[in-house]
Amino acid sequence: MNDELKMDPDALWREETYTDQKIGTIRVLTPVKRDGTPDPARPVQYIGQASIYTPAGALPISFELAGKSLDEACAGFAEAANKAVDETMEQLREMRRQQASQIVVPGQGAPQGLGGKGGLQIP
Repeated sequence: MNDELKMDPDALWREETYTDQKIGTIRVLTPVKRDGTPDPARPVQYIGQASIYTPAGALPISFELAGKSLDEACAGFAEAANKAVDETMEQLREMRRQQASQIVVPGQGAPQGLGGKGGLQIP
């Protein structure tokens, strides 16, 4: 058996999911000990998730939320989501620029990845 696939019993988290069924989802990751009881030595993590829609379909985005409670995570959701969307769109634009700047040598076909039929198109 491959040891790389072994779960670390000292780094376990309990996951809860909250959604408003409109804008997105907040995953609450609560650290737990080996026996499943809360581990107060590690902080709870809040992860926001939303989707942006592109001509190629939905693109899921995950981002960290600041806060020490679910209420604080909800309050910071919009700002964190907008920042994550902006960063993602810039990364996609950069990938598009890199694809457009590749030289196509006759006989080798078009570059793989973004663009073209069935590829991701960014407005």
